Amino acid sequence: MTNPIRVLFLCTHNSARSILAEAMLNHLGESRFVAYSAGSEPRTNGLPNPLAIQALKEAGIAVDGLRSKSWDEFMGPTAPAIDLVITVCGAADAVCPDFPGAPATAHWGYADPSAGDAPDELKLLAFRMTLKQVGERLSRLVALPPEALAGPGLQAAARQLAKE
Repeated sequence: MTNPIRVLFLCTHNSARSILAEAMLNHLGESRFVAYSAGSEPRTNGLPNPLAIQALKEAGIAVDGLRSKSWDEFMGPTAPAIDLVITVCGAADAVCPDFPGAPATAHWGYADPSAGDAPDELKLLAFRMTLKQVGERLSRLVALPPEALAGPGLQAAARQLAKE
């Protein structure tokens, strides 16, 4: 068995889109992928958006251990090695740090399901739609053959999926 591909999903607060992506890839990726998420300004209480947790539970996806955390956790000597960093904010306008090992990078923009002041019932619909979109893209990623994800192919594949 080869080592799993380690993917870090980034978004500013690490409470919605990146949490959905982390949980979904860990659900779909079996032993081929290990997903993490982090943000530049994580929620101070460390709790993901409750609507993200609700959408994941409704989809039958494990939520144990999910928390809002800083990308600093992935910078130090005890941090897990990362193979691919994917930003999931609507616009990739923030400058991300250079992670150890020079991982492949891609941007998969999704609208923020928690934005605005709509009632929670409507926001939950947005979370469900975002989870569906994330899941569709990640399903295509995990379906790729191992040779398509080796070396520079990983970045090419991740960036191609952003266009689909």
